[in-house]
Amino acid sequence: MDSKLLVKAMLIVTLLFATVFVVILYSNGYIGSKRTHAQTQTAKEEEEFEVTESDGKIKGSDLSAWMYDETFFDAKLIGGGKYQKSVEEADSTSLVLSASSVEKDLRIKITDATGEPVKGQLFAVMVGDSSQYLDDDRDGFIYIKDLKPGDYTVKLAAMQGFDIPTEPITCSVRAKIEYKAIADISYLIKTEADIDASREDTAVNDAAEETSGSSAIRTDADAHFGIDVSKYNGNIDWARVKDAGVEYAIIRCGYRGSSSGSIVVDPMFTANIEGATAAGIPVGVYFFTQALNPMEAVEEASAALSLVSQYKLDYPIFIDSEGAGGRGRADNLTVEDRSAVIEAFCTTIRSGGHKAGVYASRNWYNKKLDITKFSAGNVIWLAEYGDAPTYGGTYHLWQYSSAGRIDGIEGRVDMNLSFLSQ
Repeated sequence: MDSKLLVKAMLIVTLLFATVFVVILYSNGYIGSKRTHAQTQTAKEEEEFEVTESDGKIKGSDLSAWMYDETFFDAKLIGGGKYQKSVEEADSTSLVLSASSVEKDLRIKITDATGEPVKGQLFAVMVGDSSQYLDDDRDGFIYIKDLKPGDYTVKLAAMQGFDIPTEPITCSVRAKIEYKAIADISYLIKTEADIDASREDTAVNDAAEETSGSSAIRTDADAHFGIDVSKYNGNIDWARVKDAGVEYAIIRCGYRGSSSGSIVVDPMFTANIEGATAAGIPVGVYFFTQALNPMEAVEEASAALSLVSQYKLDYPIFIDSEGAGGRGRADNLTVEDRSAVIEAFCTTIRSGGHKAGVYASRNWYNKKLDITKFSAGNVIWLAEYGDAPTYGGTYHLWQYSSAGRIDGIEGRVDMNLSFLSQ
């Protein structure tokens, strides 16, 4: 073959091989791409080890995950690996101890961090240097009676699973009642679901034994017509009551149990006071007492003040003093003791910024109470059923019937005239 022809043939073959080699390089990404072999390998590894968590997120995408990782911190530096307790743990295990006194007593409360009493635990407290008291009923409260007046330290004993306050608290046991509302009385207030109402709610008004006269609505020129109601009046249509001519309503807020002495909220209190208020009817309240002494009267007044704290009252807070059919714990009080109970209740109500009043029958005022022991500011509400009262003392409201009928209320209802300047 001619030497020139041979050179040309070799050149063509060389160019052919070069072209094939370039095509191979390009097709494998080595030419015309910014992706290197090292980057390709890393991407493959990332894809190979990418993990999806149970919440659907890619592992490593939650930038706050360190806060929940117990291995993130050096356990030697922070005492166990957790940076802090959760709010839920703190609320349920961190205990707060508080105490107050009315007269020669201590009322101790154990709460969680949210302020709720801790129930179901047999807590023990040390009062002073050596006396221990238990929360026997496991309701988060310990009541201690008959203590000498003075300052006491109160410390909560260790309880597994709870963070106990490290320092004791100091509380002064009062020598005498100051007739001021107990700051936190909620722990003493029960509902009828907690008690046997058939045994506890047993008030008997002896005025009914002397019933006579009219039970119709009265429209005396110098008086205002009103009613008083409790759970026994059922569900009330207050708009219809308003249209019927009722100018005010005295609503039972609660009572002390005739047997156990528990303080109980009337189950219809909220519905009644909110219904009457919404209808534009001025309201007052009453509390049926079974207090045995002034200290229990302060409790009752404190409960009444607590129950009405969010409502506007136009009439007084009355203490309802009547018997419980001979079965009541306070039925056999002396005149002196019963009068002291009433005055303690009324004084505490006034200290809470409200008008105070006394409800009782004519017989009760004449034989069971000494009105000379009452403050001049007490509003007197007389129960005597007839066309005109025969009671010789001063009174400001008169309950003249327990057999009235009012549109919006099923059954009988108590009728009253008020001579207050409302």
